[in-house]
Amino acid sequence: MPPSRARVTALDTYDIRFPTSRELDGSDAMNPDPDYSAAYVVLRTDAADGDEGHGFAFTIGRGNEVQVAAVEALRGQVVGRDVADLCADPGTLARDLTGDSQLRWLGPEKGVMHMAIGAVVNAAWDLAAKRAGKPLWRLLADADPAWLVEQVDFRYLSDALTPAEALDLLRRGRRGADERRTRLLERGFPAYTTSPGWLGYDDDKLARLAARAVADGFRQIKLKVGADLADDVRRCRVARAAVGPDIRMAIDANQRWDVGEAIAWTKALAEFDPYWIEEPTSPDDILGHAAIRRAVAPVKVATGEHVQNRIVFKQLLQAGAVDIVQLDAARVGGVNENLAVLLLAAKSGVPVCPHAGGVGLCELVQHLSMFDYVALSGTTDDRVIEYVDHLHEHFVDPVVVRDGHYTAPTAPGFSAALRPDSIERYTYPGGTFWAADLGAREGQAV
Repeated sequence: MPPSRARVTALDTYDIRFPTSRELDGSDAMNPDPDYSAAYVVLRTDAADGDEGHGFAFTIGRGNEVQVAAVEALRGQVVGRDVADLCADPGTLARDLTGDSQLRWLGPEKGVMHMAIGAVVNAAWDLAAKRAGKPLWRLLADADPAWLVEQVDFRYLSDALTPAEALDLLRRGRRGADERRTRLLERGFPAYTTSPGWLGYDDDKLARLAARAVADGFRQIKLKVGADLADDVRRCRVARAAVGPDIRMAIDANQRWDVGEAIAWTKALAEFDPYWIEEPTSPDDILGHAAIRRAVAPVKVATGEHVQNRIVFKQLLQAGAVDIVQLDAARVGGVNENLAVLLLAAKSGVPVCPHAGGVGLCELVQHLSMFDYVALSGTTDDRVIEYVDHLHEHFVDPVVVRDGHYTAPTAPGFSAALRPDSIERYTYPGGTFWAADLGAREGQAV
């Protein structure tokens, strides 16, 4: 009798929240008090090696329980799957989840349900990379181009990108890949930092952290803007004085403005030579982004962290609405859909600078950019990965940034696994931190 094959035996979820609002870490014009949180999922298996797949959707506090419930709704579609088949073809799982006839009514392919699908699909890729003994970026970069094309859902994309065009891009991207892999391992991938620029920081802290970023090797920083123009003028002046004229300084409005307001506000800050204006208006307003881009040049327009799927990215590129694509590893439907976004950007010749302002996002997006460099775009020109210096200590395989560059991960997987003690401490509301915190608040109320 043949031996039984390993299967996914459980999909476990956790509501993980960190109290970042207390130091105003992550604060911006639209989100003044975020508590960085994760709807965290673990795919458990009965494989002899005990490998598990870890993934998460990022939120900022209240409502994380809704995101967790959405992940739990996928349990029946995942538990029982053959591990070998899942790892050999994660695209089948992605298509099954996004194509579910009843779950699609909750989207389709957008919002809480789609982010839940992304968390589970990313966990499957984490499992696949672990079983292959490779970090995810290496698994993707070493993969056969035809197999990568099979992982992409080309529905709604064929007017902008066909499977044949994607295959050609990936085959051309493999030329020189060995040399680029060596350079990546030696030097890393360029980073920029948002850590100095949270809106809630005072001017002294902004200046101190901006100067430290330059000393640490970063060649670009980013400031949050959009709450008050006079404050933004002052803060940009402080930051520019701290970093000097040769360091790129991006600004980020986090969707705060209407189109006309975005144009006027960006022009008012142009004297400080901002490299890009990020999320100047609603992420769904493609024509608005195009109008802003025409009006504020040479300041570049960047967006993507709240773009809900590959179709909107396609239209942003078709409309000439963005200079910088900012994909997010936990916003769309996982690695498979982000492969589509990377291919669309590569065909359009638009650089990808991923969003990573949130718990665990730095850990994930580094893999996507490193794959893009090694085996697709073949360049780091005008490409940087966002870095925020928060919460990395909670991960089993945290990011390492040296001299303003992400060090290429070498541990197998997607770098998504949280430390068991962090899960125990920060699970909401029963983890040890939150139980003590909520108990203290109740005591004060009495």
